[in-house]
Amino acid sequence: MSKPERPEPGKHGRPYAGRWVARLGGRIVAQGGTPRQALLAAKAARSKETPQVEFMPSEMNYLLPAIVERVRQALPANQEIYLVGGAVRDLLLGRTHHDFDFVLPAKAIAAARRVANALAADFYPLDETRDAGRVLLTESGERISLDFIAFMGKDIDGDLAARDLTVNAMAIDLRNPDALLDPFGGAADIRAKRIRGCSPEAFRSDPVRILRAVRLAATLGMKIEKETRQHLRAAAPRLTSVSPERMRDELFRLLESPKLAASLRALDLLDALGVVFPELPSLKGIEQPSPHAFDVWGHTFNVIEKLEAALALLAGGSAPEGAADLHSGLVALSLGRYRPQISELMKQELVSARFRRALLMLAAIFHDTGKPGTRSVEESGRIRFIGHEDESAELAAQHAKTLHLSNAEIELLESVVRLHGRPFALTRTGAPPTRRAIYRFFREAGEAGVDICLLSLADFMGKYAADLPQEELTKHLVTLRTLLEAFFENPEQAVQPLALLNGDELMQELGLTPGPKVGEILEELREAQAAGEVRTRDEALAFAKSRLG
Repeated sequence: MSKPERPEPGKHGRPYAGRWVARLGGRIVAQGGTPRQALLAAKAARSKETPQVEFMPSEMNYLLPAIVERVRQALPANQEIYLVGGAVRDLLLGRTHHDFDFVLPAKAIAAARRVANALAADFYPLDETRDAGRVLLTESGERISLDFIAFMGKDIDGDLAARDLTVNAMAIDLRNPDALLDPFGGAADIRAKRIRGCSPEAFRSDPVRILRAVRLAATLGMKIEKETRQHLRAAAPRLTSVSPERMRDELFRLLESPKLAASLRALDLLDALGVVFPELPSLKGIEQPSPHAFDVWGHTFNVIEKLEAALALLAGGSAPEGAADLHSGLVALSLGRYRPQISELMKQELVSARFRRALLMLAAIFHDTGKPGTRSVEESGRIRFIGHEDESAELAAQHAKTLHLSNAEIELLESVVRLHGRPFALTRTGAPPTRRAIYRFFREAGEAGVDICLLSLADFMGKYAADLPQEELTKHLVTLRTLLEAFFENPEQAVQPLALLNGDELMQELGLTPGPKVGEILEELREAQAAGEVRTRDEALAFAKSRLG
């Protein structure tokens, strides 16, 4: 692995800016990313002399967040404790961060408990074996996580050496917060927009870090340097040894991050995508009939990009760069009134730290995985994929089970994949969905209805390259708007009508005994209510009698 970048004299404004230097007689004789590095370098040259070590201020200025200052105040003034990892990286980048990792020599759980008491926050022991504790609190509507962990090595230098990427191997000593500890040149890599590993062993020993490197490169707009790419590719086969839980957690971080399609393509170039998603490589080269402009592989990535941009419009409020290709104005005009509701839905935490938006992106990845196994060609040459929705849903559910997702997550994922084509089937009728069709859609879709509409929009737009027909898009948006309007504005009439009769009343009025027939009539009655054919209790009784007859 390449050595930490040493700043050139005068580079970035001042010699040795952001580095620790060792002085003898006022003259700089060595430098390093930490005091220890500078001291050892000086000793190598002047073994009998004791230099003075100091930090040269960096031009990458940062201001500790208020929550970190509060952590400092909650602990003894002489407590050795460091802010490390992604929080330091984002401080240098000027990015907002809500998860803070602190490391200290020992008694990390005790420190976490003390901070939790001082901040009136929640405390959880994460791992007593590793001496790790977590503090959770909410401020200004944002959840903040503070993790306290004992050193991975014997000291802070050993801890940073055990980390994955140089941009994550930096620390701030809370006793001297103006000085940066940067043993591997992470700050220089940030300036160069470069992702670089700390060592080859970092990926061999923990292959799930491959996903983290790819995610950060896409999220931060950085490029993985050549040597690190080689180490990532070499470690890719070892991903099969990662526990399902760790793979799931890192994968969901990837699914939550921007530029997911770019991350997946990078994983494919690193020979890792087929290990993470064995179902995807078979999509390559599977041709599709018109109007599809891509094979199933290309279509899948196009759908992921379209869905991400649509969610930025409808769940985030602003379109990403290039969103004009999505006919974003038309989408926003048709569906924009439901931005607040969609935004809240996508933020729903299905399980701790696993959100609904990520599960929807997983559905997009799997929505056509059943096509290779269901492809057929008729005598006329027409290509068909009969039953691919059911096959895709089954593959998605199987994969979700291997990741140990909850039953609720698996059920939601399976429903979205299985029914993703249903809204477009309603569009093909040539008219807006009827009240009966709306009721039947949500009866089958259940809680997945809105997710299905969003995936359907991306799936429709993902068929085309640059020639997306505006007239066809408009028709499909009418269908989606009608469905969303029913769900968000008229649920008691169109989606789940209030019962005019219950089972006991129905049996009493019609002289029925308990059995399947009662349930069948009640369901037909609800559908008739949703269709506007039954409005009163008397009409409900008359309808029930007619169904019985």
